[in-house]
Amino acid sequence: QVQLVESGGGLVQAGGSLRLSCAASGSIRSIDFMGWYRQAPGKQRELVARIFSGGATNYADFVKGRFTISRDNAKNTVYLQMNSLKPEDTAVYYCNSMLVTSYRGNYWGQGTQVTVSS
Repeated sequence: QVQLVESGGGLVQAGGSLRLSCAASGSIRSIDFMGWYRQAPGKQRELVARIFSGGATNYADFVKGRFTISRDNAKNTVYLQMNSLKPEDTAVYYCNSMLVTSYRGNYWGQGTQVTVSS
């Protein structure tokens, strides 16, 4: 059974930084991509950033230049370095991955709260 376990959320002042981590575990044969979504109260879940197996990345426009996604393939772990945080970045951040076990499936973590105070 696949698990995505996030860590690193918390409370930070505007302009500060946080680093999120997400580790995938289970009988994983390969990982197509790993990434982060977020959902603020009353809003739809939205893509923040994603990194593919070959290293390509994509970012939402609202985080370009502030957030950096990276990955440790040996540890099946993805990181999101968040700098210059703004109050509007406050949300629950979810790890997401498309990966292969005995089949290809899309998996989600349980979410970690990020709160940015003004």
